[in-house]
Amino acid sequence: MLIRKSLEKWEEQYLSPYATKSSESKGRIKYEEECDIRPCFQRDRDRILHCKSFRRLKDKTQVFLSPEGDHYRTRLTHTLEVSQTSRTIAKALRLNEDLVEAIALGHDLGHTPFGHAGERALDRVCPLGFEHAEQSVRTVDFLEKDGQGLNLTYEVRDGILNHQTKGMPETLEGKVVRFSDKIAYIHHDMDDAIRAGILKEADVPKEISDVIGSTCGERLDHFIHDIVMTSLDSDDIKMSEPVEKAMKEIRAFMFENVYKNPKAKSEEGRAEALIETLYNYYMANFDVLPLEYKKLYESGDPMERVVCDYVGAMTDRYAISVYEEIFIPKTWHY
Repeated sequence: MLIRKSLEKWEEQYLSPYATKSSESKGRIKYEEECDIRPCFQRDRDRILHCKSFRRLKDKTQVFLSPEGDHYRTRLTHTLEVSQTSRTIAKALRLNEDLVEAIALGHDLGHTPFGHAGERALDRVCPLGFEHAEQSVRTVDFLEKDGQGLNLTYEVRDGILNHQTKGMPETLEGKVVRFSDKIAYIHHDMDDAIRAGILKEADVPKEISDVIGSTCGERLDHFIHDIVMTSLDSDDIKMSEPVEKAMKEIRAFMFENVYKNPKAKSEEGRAEALIETLYNYYMANFDVLPLEYKKLYESGDPMERVVCDYVGAMTDRYAISVYEEIFIPKTWHY
């Protein structure tokens, strides 16, 4: 018997009746033979883990641009924390861990350099708009593997596309990642803000800490336990009303005190200007783009979208390096 078949049979026997079974996937964009060892969502997880856009996440900003210190989160460590939280919840609810892990690892592949500052800049300057969840799907569908894409399953692509508040995934596993993304950034952004001296634990309003805890660890633990206990034997993923209210309140608190804080965001204006400048440069000098991006344009993609593909895929460090190469005068040698 194929190992994959036995694993699929195990899923059918053990997982919750509300879980997404690998054998019931809606399939891939392009047909391909199944692996004899790995179920389809495990295969997607592996493809994401080995792709170039995943590796670039290590040099992309989460919240703090170029922080002094080795312990601040990057887009990669955020992704790993989302993955771990998602798997913890999925295991407790007997959902498909391979599916939640694949969605979690892929949900930010299309994020820009310099975090949401880069995203805002591209969205503002590009007439077609720019949104990182949509770009993440475009990355796995078209940009990876020199334009071939990763050919992921429908369920993974749906979870990636709908991981933000405005989206709603079709699977419970996608909904787990949607919650876990918020839980992760509330937890680690608070932790990083405390490390940076922007906040103290005592700054969190008492009416919030009374519900979900007074430390980062307590809040993380409380969120996870509440989702598990509220969603047990249910066809939905949800929080209890008091905890969901507290989560919305602490997100609002973070936006006011961290995400809009001048100390934390002092460099964002310059980062946005850098991204806008690169976008305008490549629109005027499209011929200098790498060959794989020119091929996207030749195949029918708008030039504006292709330039966003290139600039948006850059790491913070590479974007700065390219900017310096193009715009900063060099010492003259003779």
